[in-house]
Amino acid sequence: MSNSLSTTLPATGYATVLPRELINGSDAEVVDANVEVVNAMYAELLDIEEISPNALRSYYVDFYLTQCLGGGFAQYVFTAPDREDIDAYVRAGLEDMGASAHLDLFNRTVAAFDALSEEDADAYLDRDADLDSDLEGGTVVPDAVRHLEELDGEFETLLETEDIVALNAAWLRGQPDLLVLDEGELDRHIAERVSRIPNLAERQAEAAEDDVQDTPEFEMIIRELCDVAGHTLLKITMGDPNYDHDGQTTLAWHFTTDQGEFLMLDDDQEAVMVHPETKEILAAVEFEVEDD
Repeated sequence: MSNSLSTTLPATGYATVLPRELINGSDAEVVDANVEVVNAMYAELLDIEEISPNALRSYYVDFYLTQCLGGGFAQYVFTAPDREDIDAYVRAGLEDMGASAHLDLFNRTVAAFDALSEEDADAYLDRDADLDSDLEGGTVVPDAVRHLEELDGEFETLLETEDIVALNAAWLRGQPDLLVLDEGELDRHIAERVSRIPNLAERQAEAAEDDVQDTPEFEMIIRELCDVAGHTLLKITMGDPNYDHDGQTTLAWHFTTDQGEFLMLDDDQEAVMVHPETKEILAAVEFEVEDD
């Protein structure tokens, strides 16, 4: 590795941070480690301006990859909370990592989606996975929607020659201001950053209020299911509006706990936590029916 790994906080305080036990791990482990560090910083109320820009670029490139692998660009659009900001991080990250072909494809896909009419955008986001089946069933697929489906196929093919995970990990390892810290050092490092927040009490009060008011219903349901199952929620990965459950297309939320990956499915009566492979129901919560 060309650079020496530093354990000294740079003057800016915005270093990229990775845990020592994973720095020599697989490419996927290194990328996931950065995701976990950024999530930990967000959880401690650090703002985007108080986190390494390069760590965020890596974080959102991985987010983009995860969504596209789960359901194409439609999945990315469906899940991204603020596409304008996230697009910028993805674009900058792909460029800095040297993923030039993926950057070109990302720009073409964004342009194609943003040019859709409202009707075509809805058709693309709500589409069935197999367009050929749509055609056999007599449904006419708009050319603009089919073009986006073709770009989704191009994305998967491109991964064979330009591996985003490998490029992301190599770029993270090569950060000139990289901090490689033990678990205890990492906790103290984040705590030190938090101690610099001038309005920490105000942020904490706002966060407590926001947790009640702004937590999406699906997240609250997933957290309750995890409590019932005795799991610790680590990350909500994505929402898949085209999940096939018992022959019916339904919305499924993918999430990761300390015991693996699971799904949340719900209807008007209850929500269930399901193992994605065995289909075993690990927990269920019933919805209360309010009187009129």
